[in-house]
Amino acid sequence: MKISAHIVVSDAAAACEWYSEAFGATERSRIPLPGGKLLAVEIDFGEAIVHVANEFPALGIVSPQTLGGTATVLQLATEDANVLWARALAAGAEVRHPLGDQFWGERHGQLTDPYGHRWNIAQRLRSVPPEEIAAAAAQAFGG
Repeated sequence: MKISAHIVVSDAAAACEWYSEAFGATERSRIPLPGGKLLAVEIDFGEAIVHVANEFPALGIVSPQTLGGTATVLQLATEDANVLWARALAAGAEVRHPLGDQFWGERHGQLTDPYGHRWNIAQRLRSVPPEEIAAAAAQAFGG
């Protein structure tokens, strides 16, 4: 079994261009509809596929911008978080949580793209035993 994300945006064509510029994603296929909307665009992030579609509010298919936010976060694992972070910021991403070395062993930060989706940028730095992560998390989150 395999899972892939399907995200909805206000302008799928522009969003796919942004994901290419910011994250290096490449388009694999697209299904256009009359009137210029896109039913789906399949973009490749290397080891994962994300499906991007236009909003169809009459069908209840809406973006985070229409909803006023999202609780979902997509994570990009990379060999160089600094480079990908800088690339995304240069393309117009907004910082939610600054990039930094984290107690769970990653260089990690969170961005919001221009379409309202949240993205973690993560680079594995070291292996951390679960007990150490739990203790650090309890301290960080007041446990």
